[in-house]
Amino acid sequence: MELTKKIEYDITSHLSSGNTPCKLTVAALASHYGVSQTPVRTVISKLIEGGKLIKLSNGRLQAPDAFDFTSDSTLQPSSGPATDPYEAILREIVQKSLLAEETFLREEKTATHHKISRSAVREICHLIAGQGLLEHIPRRGWKIRHFTHADLRAYLDTREVLELKALDLAWNRLDDTELQAMHDGNIPANNARDFPVIDDRIHNYIIKKSDNFYILDFFNRHAPFFRILFEWEGKNREAAVEAVQQHREILTAIINRDRKKAAKALSHHIQCNHPVLDRIGTTQ
Repeated sequence: MELTKKIEYDITSHLSSGNTPCKLTVAALASHYGVSQTPVRTVISKLIEGGKLIKLSNGRLQAPDAFDFTSDSTLQPSSGPATDPYEAILREIVQKSLLAEETFLREEKTATHHKISRSAVREICHLIAGQGLLEHIPRRGWKIRHFTHADLRAYLDTREVLELKALDLAWNRLDDTELQAMHDGNIPANNARDFPVIDDRIHNYIIKKSDNFYILDFFNRHAPFFRILFEWEGKNREAAVEAVQQHREILTAIINRDRKKAAKALSHHIQCNHPVLDRIGTTQ
């Protein structure tokens, strides 16, 4: 993969998971990737053209719907269709990957459906292929990897190990004010018909605070696929109620500096409460 493609893929992966590799300036990105500013400018232009970055009137760069870890905003499932071609095609691939059959994505048909050029579809497919979701088969198109229940369990097992390690590494850098804001952002349902408000920030927060490149790389690489899966599951009321309760338990334990209890609550949250996803691969 050429240099600009690698940089574009890495930045896109970070943006898709709700964070950035570094400060969004040409100089900072060039320093981060150890390159001159020329390839960075090329990548930035493509990302702006593709709607993955926005250039403000003051010249600063910003991700659409930028997510601030220090704000009081909450991460909620998107109810409408994705307007960004990358996000829309990624969601289509995730949905098809859950089918218990061999599935292909055709460039021409996809380009027509999303009203973009075939070359734009090919570039997006190359980016998504870097996440292991697609494989290019000559004269047949892009083969979508079939996602199974075993894949889910393997991911959750790996996620548990790495996220617990991230919590351990981040422990002395966690801020009580930020933790309390995340705790309060998880709002339980008021009644049996009400839907709770989920605030998922604790996961990305401790991963970023761990300051471990390899942990960050794992979650950045696999986050887009699983972000969409967990977002869909969050629309299940039973799962949402449990998620809010579990997030509050994790955050309460951390605020009280009960390391053992926090780790136990985090482990339970990662491995349990998947009523929707647990059905993956169990039906034909």
